[in-house]
Amino acid sequence: MFVDSHCHLDAAEFGDTAPGVAAAAAAAGVRWIVVPAVEVANFDAVARLAATLPGCVYALGIHPIFVPQAAESDLVRLRERVAASIDDPRLVAVGEIGLDFFVPALKETALRDKQEHFYVEQLKIARDFGLPVILHVRRSQDRLLKHLRRIRVSGGIAHAFNGSEQQAQAFLDLGFVLGFGGAMSFTRALQIRRLAASLPATALALETDAPDISPAWLHPATNSPAQLPRIAAVLAELRGQPLADIAACTSQNVGRVLPRLGNLMMA
Repeated sequence: MFVDSHCHLDAAEFGDTAPGVAAAAAAAGVRWIVVPAVEVANFDAVARLAATLPGCVYALGIHPIFVPQAAESDLVRLRERVAASIDDPRLVAVGEIGLDFFVPALKETALRDKQEHFYVEQLKIARDFGLPVILHVRRSQDRLLKHLRRIRVSGGIAHAFNGSEQQAQAFLDLGFVLGFGGAMSFTRALQIRRLAASLPATALALETDAPDISPAWLHPATNSPAQLPRIAAVLAELRGQPLADIAACTSQNVGRVLPRLGNLMMA
């Protein structure tokens, strides 16, 4: 069994084919798919997918790339929506939230400040409702960690991790696991591959970020959660471990840091 810990199944690239995409993933051995929101406008879509597709769960949050057009009222709506949905066992986290200091337009001082404000306020929502978080981490590891040390949440997943070993350990110490996906399949991704090979097995989560971050054999075509077993095979090769062991440990790791999903996995 595999768990895709990060897949935007509601994306426009999938359109009305999302049920078929999820079914193809299930046929490939992907038992669970975590679908994070990116803005208030898609809260209903991710919740609906989780309600209608048996292997889907969801998270609610405002992605840093959507922060420039977001309003303060969106944070209010997020808090209200989490409060209204907290008894839904398929709501597993606050996410996708975080900081993006890679996209040039987002590096302007005013937008960096706004990103940090939205990130901090969403950490507070996660803390107040006892939910883990799904983090967007792009050239922002140390800044993310600074706020995580101040506003303690119950761990989560650092999605598409590409930091140093020291930064990786800092996230692990705070109760996170690190997401590895299609980027790991490119031989030039030396740092990601080194981390994937050397980190403890308890640190690892598998993800596709579909429809984005297509693996080497698919790039630049649209990614899908059905690619996860082949991505897992890359991880198994890098670590010199059987694929079955990788499937088991990464699934257990996601269930540990997303306890509501863990409960569903054991049901």
